[in-house]
Amino acid sequence: MKNLKRQSFWILCCCLLCATICFSQNTSNTVKMPSQQNKIIIDKIIEAANYKNYVVDFCLTTINEASQKEKWNEQKALKITESINFKNFRDAVYNMFAYYNELELEAILKNYEQDKAYQIANVMVVNDALGYNLEIFANDIVRGKYIAK
Repeated sequence: MKNLKRQSFWILCCCLLCATICFSQNTSNTVKMPSQQNKIIIDKIIEAANYKNYVVDFCLTTINEASQKEKWNEQKALKITESINFKNFRDAVYNMFAYYNELELEAILKNYEQDKAYQIANVMVVNDALGYNLEIFANDIVRGKYIAK
């Protein structure tokens, strides 16, 4: 009788543990995004840091490398180049700044507007996660993911 109680206890524990593990794997992870007001400030930071130009230049370099390596014709290279749109990458930048409050974003914006040296040491360029996302974005462009059908 004592063994039966002990076995029932362990079976109950295993069932609860299994249910907990299964439940924990079903939760959805949402990407953190800034408020509308912070998005406006972030857009100003992007403009002051010339980050949009950096993204486009990075994508063009990636496209040129792929074009030479795979020997694309002019038409394909032009079609891929025309699919570059910073709006498709902007959410990654928003996510990077989502953890800053409005005052911190305003301070960053002031630094970009006033200090030319700060513009050169672009915080978005040295961010590893954003750099990795940019590489993925550029490779997706090369594969034709953003070409209008």
